Amino acid sequence: MRVFRFLPVVLLLTCVLSFAQTSSSASSSPKPAYGSSLDTIDKSVDPCVDFYQYACGNWIKTAEIPADQSRWGGFSEVRERNRSIEHDILEKAAAGGAGRDAVDQKIGDLYGSCMDEKAIDAKGIAPLQPELDRITAVRDKGALIEEIAHVHLVGPNPLFNFYSNSDLHNADQVIAWVDQGGLSLPDRDYYIKDDNAKMKEMRQHLVEYVTQTFTLAGQTPQQAADSAETVLRVETSLAKASMDRTARRDPKNLDHKMSRDEAVALGSNFYLNRYFIAMGAPNFTQLNVPNPDFFKKVNGVLEAESLDSLKTYVSWHVLNAASPWLSEPFVEANFKFQQNLNGQKEIQARWKRCVALTDRELGEALGQRYVELTFGADAKKRMLKMVDALETSLANDVTELSWMSEETKKQAKVKLDAIRNKIGYPDVYRDYSSVVIKRDDLLGNVARANEFESKREIAKIDKPLDRKEWGMTPPTVNAYYNPSYNEIVFPAGILQPPFFDNKMDDGVNFGGIGLVIGHELTHGFDDQGRKFDPQGNLHDWWTEQDGKEFEKRASCVADEYSSFVAVDDLKLNGRLTLGENTADNGGARIALMALERMIADDKTGKEGQKIDGYTPEQRFFLGFGRVWCEKVRPEQSRVWVVTDPHSPGKYRVDGVVQNMPEFQKAWGCKAGQPMVAENACHVW
Repeated sequence: MRVFRFLPVVLLLTCVLSFAQTSSSASSSPKPAYGSSLDTIDKSVDPCVDFYQYACGNWIKTAEIPADQSRWGGFSEVRERNRSIEHDILEKAAAGGAGRDAVDQKIGDLYGSCMDEKAIDAKGIAPLQPELDRITAVRDKGALIEEIAHVHLVGPNPLFNFYSNSDLHNADQVIAWVDQGGLSLPDRDYYIKDDNAKMKEMRQHLVEYVTQTFTLAGQTPQQAADSAETVLRVETSLAKASMDRTARRDPKNLDHKMSRDEAVALGSNFYLNRYFIAMGAPNFTQLNVPNPDFFKKVNGVLEAESLDSLKTYVSWHVLNAASPWLSEPFVEANFKFQQNLNGQKEIQARWKRCVALTDRELGEALGQRYVELTFGADAKKRMLKMVDALETSLANDVTELSWMSEETKKQAKVKLDAIRNKIGYPDVYRDYSSVVIKRDDLLGNVARANEFESKREIAKIDKPLDRKEWGMTPPTVNAYYNPSYNEIVFPAGILQPPFFDNKMDDGVNFGGIGLVIGHELTHGFDDQGRKFDPQGNLHDWWTEQDGKEFEKRASCVADEYSSFVAVDDLKLNGRLTLGENTADNGGARIALMALERMIADDKTGKEGQKIDGYTPEQRFFLGFGRVWCEKVRPEQSRVWVVTDPHSPGKYRVDGVVQNMPEFQKAWGCKAGQPMVAENACHVW
């Protein structure tokens, strides 16, 4: 039941993770995307023609995507550095010895069970067989729904999703949500678009993967082929009933609160009352159903499909989720499918996979050890100072807007003042003491950790919202804004170079982590975040005219980015990426405003001096550009253009600077040059 809820808006969508065995050859260490030198700059390029190429050109010429990655850049570099730190922590914890406490036992034994390849290979499919047998034993569709509840508790999410989340109109209260789900491919379009050759190809790869996995599980080749066709047929029906990704960005489209009886009536073949009881959910009376049509339409699918077909579909999801943690043939089949999806050339080292697993299952326990080694009080103090500076800049920006009325400005200021800041790590770490972790039971460990988290989520239903809770683990290289909480969150994992370096000047740091802060703050006022009030409720606090003025400016951004080519002949979806592009543009402006105010307030004059021949403003933009230096495999780019609300690195840089007169002033750009948009877009 590990569902990433729709509300938090993350800085960077995590890459598709390939769970794979260790290859015989280790990848060489790639060239870092960032350093204190100016090695990444290509001075043969005019910054006013293509600033991204200017800031990253020399790095792009020499950098190579490691064989076990689908992309490489600043984020990847920090992730690898963090993963090495976590690796050292886990190796020490797994070794045991005197002084190992309960936290080290949990993370050490989970990691150790994952690293024991010999024992895992010897067991084959045996650890999963009891789960498959439970599905086989089901005798009617109502009982199958109860079995799906068990599957949701311990692992994947076939058919639909059930989770807890804030009430859209009373954010302080947590309620139940039931939502669309149950797909194996990244998006509904992969199943229903016949005019896209790559998507059709991935459907075939899915059929091949399902066939191979069922064969490994003991079916004959013909049985496995039939099972694969069944899975594709069922999932295609679910895809047709699913709301598209762009529509789901608008929280108003997901606002369908109803009584429990009304939800049950949407689809009698879901047997939702039996499901809720099997999940151990509280006896709630109201819930939100983001896509009621999904349940109405899929109800017919459940009626038409045979019990055996539905059991095959559920068994597939159990097999697929477990494959990374079973014997080598299952892992290889899983990797081959992921490879076709994201272009990764080589399977990942086993230890990397096991570190990622431990972070996913016991993240705040591992994060506790990570923070002890990496994040000191000085870094947190400087971060809080920067957040304060950025909030002041955004407040000034709102005050000076010519298109917004005083009434809406006043409400915007109230919301901004109410934003909560979480920096580094939670005040109280999650207690995993009830999770049983055994050194010789990897799949059991995963199931028990999943069940712990599922039950923890379910227990929140009909209770007050815990605003102290974090949605990311401390080592995560990311950040987010959550409109229901009205908060910005920066895990310790991202507070490192190239985003934040205590040794670097303010120009570079404001272009890095300062812009990230500004990005997250702006999310509170983008096309999605602006629809929530200071308490996190879905409530329109704008005047009608100001709302129209906002939409006009947002449409400028959407149209601008829709003209950018992501890969091959595929253009960006400017509506899907609108929130992130708005946040990038607004974040850059308010971060630069904060830097310039700091320079103006500096009585010594040191803040305004050139370093390495560049002004603070120029170093700000260089710091910004270097964060997004990246290379991405074309296969991964094709997935992201459909699924990712973020633009590629090149357009996260060039798309922003071409809209900024401040950039053109800093670099002496002239009208008519590519980095000077003829009709510049400006929201915040």
